[in-house]
Amino acid sequence: MKIAVFASGNGSNFQALVEYFRKQNRTDTFEWLFCDQPNAFVLHRAQKLSVPYSAFSPREFPSKKKYEEKILNILAEKEIDLIVLAGYMRIIGPVLLDAYETRIINIHPSLLPKFPGLHGIRDAFEAKVNQTGVTIHYVDKGVDTGPIIYQEAVSITKEDTLESLEAKIHQTEHQAYPKVIEKVIEKMKKVEEQKND
Repeated sequence: MKIAVFASGNGSNFQALVEYFRKQNRTDTFEWLFCDQPNAFVLHRAQKLSVPYSAFSPREFPSKKKYEEKILNILAEKEIDLIVLAGYMRIIGPVLLDAYETRIINIHPSLLPKFPGLHGIRDAFEAKVNQTGVTIHYVDKGVDTGPIIYQEAVSITKEDTLESLEAKIHQTEHQAYPKVIEKVIEKMKKVEEQKND
């Protein structure tokens, strides 16, 4: 299974995924990292991990359609089977959704449907709820609305600061995301085998 990761920032989830799969000696490979922020730290991680990458901004294109068509061309060249979003801060448009229906996975730092959008951790913290968590889901046309694959709760204590809550969420993400992606891949492989029988 050939995997592409889309990220916009620091890239700690990207690194956790690649390192987990390599330790498991899986034949699935991370063929490409795409980043929409040409100066993001995730590109340094990709270099260190020897994962090929591209970085370009939607601002370089006349439309979102053209931007996604360029991404789609590279995905096709690399024969990518699965797209994994790891802190990719853009809404996936119809060009990619149509080509990769049920093959784009996202991780979100809250227990969806609560606290969707860009600031899930901060929104939960400011709402003074006693728990939030992590949701892994398929991507659809909405914002953080796709079918849920996995959720894990994270408690918010009176001692927590926003920074300590972020650290707990990221730790949970780094442990959960690789294992869930592994299961998604196994499911995809079984579906393929059944098609070929």
